[in-house]
Amino acid sequence: MDPCTAQAFAQVPVADGSQVDAIVQAAHRAFHDPAWRDLTPLARERLLHRFADAIEADLPRLAALEALDAGKPIGVTETVDIPAAIGWLRTYAGWPTKLAGRAGTLSATPGQWHVYSRREPIGVVAAITPWNFPLVLAMWKIAPALAAGCTVVLKPAPETPLSALRLVELARQAGLPDGVLSVVTGDGATGAALVEHRLIAKVAFTGSTATGQGILRASVPDLKRVTLELGGKSPSIICADADLSVAIPQAAMGCFFNSGQVCYAGTRLYVHRSVYDEVVEGIAAFAAGLTLGRSADRTTALGPLISARQHERVTGYVDRARAAGMEPMATDVALPGEGYYFAPTLLRNVPRDAEAAREEIFGPVLATAAFDDLDEAIDLANDSPYGLAAHVFTRDLATAHRTAARLEAGTAFINCVMLADPAFPFGGMKMSGIGRENGSEVLDAYLEPKTVVVAL
Repeated sequence: MDPCTAQAFAQVPVADGSQVDAIVQAAHRAFHDPAWRDLTPLARERLLHRFADAIEADLPRLAALEALDAGKPIGVTETVDIPAAIGWLRTYAGWPTKLAGRAGTLSATPGQWHVYSRREPIGVVAAITPWNFPLVLAMWKIAPALAAGCTVVLKPAPETPLSALRLVELARQAGLPDGVLSVVTGDGATGAALVEHRLIAKVAFTGSTATGQGILRASVPDLKRVTLELGGKSPSIICADADLSVAIPQAAMGCFFNSGQVCYAGTRLYVHRSVYDEVVEGIAAFAAGLTLGRSADRTTALGPLISARQHERVTGYVDRARAAGMEPMATDVALPGEGYYFAPTLLRNVPRDAEAAREEIFGPVLATAAFDDLDEAIDLANDSPYGLAAHVFTRDLATAHRTAARLEAGTAFINCVMLADPAFPFGGMKMSGIGRENGSEVLDAYLEPKTVVVAL
């Protein structure tokens, strides 16, 4: 479905269990095939760079597919989504020649010994990705897994399969051996068949907390390795001394970017009481200047929500908030006549125990409240089952660092929002996930350490 028009434009097959089995079997054979297994690290680096070259050459087509499929503005997919995917792949393409073990001797056992460790690829990886950043989040998994020497079966979200299908075509064109990177399309049953397959050694998942919990349960019989990047309800704190010319637009886009369909969006905003009205009114004015429109229109700032179901879900949260006495602030944004568009919405004076303050809405809805001192703000920020990200706006260096240390979140942003980079780990605390994506840390998720002990 095109979210901009609510019209169907393509059909993609739903794989059944036998098809999932065939694809996983092929990935398993490819993992043990000398054509992939015995590549030198330098040869694997060159192959991954050729893959990145192929994606870069195909950028206009991939950006158009991503915009059509997800309803994202073409100006965003061309400048953010596809370049980011290329950057992640190029970063991890440099890792194969750096993946080494270490050598030494036994420290507590008498005798003469030579001991060394190896870091070996874990096997076939199931990469299961969501619909909000289809290609970027797929590459967060594919790039380090291939760098480690694994093979990958990618299952994209059923709403956004097109860029994944094109990605595998490009991988073949770049020379990746058959079965090293495969894609399987389908629904929840398809994903379950993939997760439960006995030859899947590792599952890398980004998506909802509820689905992540199901994957974790399904991993138990085979003790599969699992990393989960799950939901969020990330807080933002604007202190009394914050530079509001920075804080207001950053806090606005920290919630409204991609129409709020971002796992670490700053959807809870706590503002010092002395500047609360100014900030909330400033965010409403900023939002009123955002253009909602079709993905192909280069003046579009925000696209639609992904589906009718998601639009109904977000509408329900706002309606229930209104019924509970939290009157949404109008942002006077014009909505197109068709498609799943939802105007940026601010809720004032939201109690800490309100549904809008505790549950992940995954839409452009910002729950706001005032605070009187920083300890209160930190307490409000940490009062959540999630811990993916947090944001602090202040001009005071000591306040910034002390607050970052106390916030229960995998990433703390100071005077900025919505950053991710392959150089540093990304992931959540509490119910926001297990393990980390990105950085050198992610490679441990795709490598098994093996110790070799030699008696001399």
